Amino acid sequence: MSHTIAAVSTGLSVSAIGIIRMTGDDCARIGSRVFTANSGKALSDAPNRQLILGVLKDREDRIIDHCCAIYTRAPHTYTGEDTVEFHCHGSPAVLAAGLESLYLAGAAPAKRGEFTKRAFLNGKLDLTQAEAVIDLIEADTADAAANAAGQVGGVLQRKLKPIYEDLRDLCSHFFAVLDYPDEDIEDFGLANYESTLKADARALHGILQTYGQGRILRQGVSAAIVGRPNVGKSSLLNALAGYDRVIVTEVAGTTRDTVEETVMLGCTRLRLIDTAGIRETDDRIEAMGVERSKEAIESADLVLFVCDGSQALTDDDRAIIDLCAEHEHAIALINKTDIGARVVPSDLPFMQVIEISAATGAGLDLLADAVDSMFAGDVPCDGSILTNARQYDACRRAYEAMLRALQALKQSQTPDLVLTDVEVAMEAMGEVTGTTVREDITARIFERFCVGK
Repeated sequence: MSHTIAAVSTGLSVSAIGIIRMTGDDCARIGSRVFTANSGKALSDAPNRQLILGVLKDREDRIIDHCCAIYTRAPHTYTGEDTVEFHCHGSPAVLAAGLESLYLAGAAPAKRGEFTKRAFLNGKLDLTQAEAVIDLIEADTADAAANAAGQVGGVLQRKLKPIYEDLRDLCSHFFAVLDYPDEDIEDFGLANYESTLKADARALHGILQTYGQGRILRQGVSAAIVGRPNVGKSSLLNALAGYDRVIVTEVAGTTRDTVEETVMLGCTRLRLIDTAGIRETDDRIEAMGVERSKEAIESADLVLFVCDGSQALTDDDRAIIDLCAEHEHAIALINKTDIGARVVPSDLPFMQVIEISAATGAGLDLLADAVDSMFAGDVPCDGSILTNARQYDACRRAYEAMLRALQALKQSQTPDLVLTDVEVAMEAMGEVTGTTVREDITARIFERFCVGK
């Protein structure tokens, strides 16, 4: 038997409707202790998946709310267990009182992600689907939500499952021949599996190649705003954020550390990093900020180089240009075009140079178009993109093990040596879907969830 748990599965702020959810073998009996249907029938006798109007009461038999209950029987539920939900008016006080009443009636408080964890343990979801649930909850763009929804629906699972099954078949055939030599089992020949192993390695490599897009889809584009002091970097961040996120003064070196803000620019979500102005300085604290600015250039997906267009380029500007020159995605912004034009696009060795005014907003629409052209291409947000770092690491280890197995085949190594790497690959693939994942890993995964999901 699974013990019955309960939690509020909607937000704790005031809303029109709030839902209290229970799951477990005893949820109908516990629900009947606190809910009385207007029809007089017990909740355990309610029709499957039908809303029933009634009243929710506390331990002193006072009415907490006039609400609806729905009893859904296993196994056709989210968790695979009996489930009861109370659809109440969305007062936090009502939901808290209803939840307390259920606890007193015998339900236990649900832990973070425990509903989805039970769905995983009961075989309703594999681990890629379970992790996509929290990605869907946390999605802050339509594309991220669409990809997470596709993964909840099993798109990624269906791509990974055949690879795992091929590896399993290869291993099981080998050990069947080894353990049962007298049985009528087809002889094991590694050459027969070489083409399958190559095809699976190619398929897995294709999935791994989507991770760069997936990371940006999930986390946004990290964009470092760089330049010497007082060229308008903080003003640009404030203009894109739509409010005064960063202090702006005429004093050089005001920004002494990196400051981050997430914004939507066109169709692209940017994680803007306003860096300290890069220049030679004897100030120890400012120098630490300059070093962090240089590190931000190296780690960012996008570099936005800003110069003061009302002044001629300086040696500091040119030194920063050299730092940005090797970056794959870099855009030069000639700022302060509203007060002067001492710098023209041909002065800057960048593929894309845009004239802007952070003060007036001029040119920011062109910047949005340029960023979209770099990062908002035709990405299939259907669930086939790998967005999860844990899944990527496991797939990478599986792919590397498959390459080692293929290399051993090429060198005509004995089957047991080849199969060692195939088993490693299968173990890693099992970690992705949850077939072989360790308990401590699943615990960390479900800690990301909110209570009630």
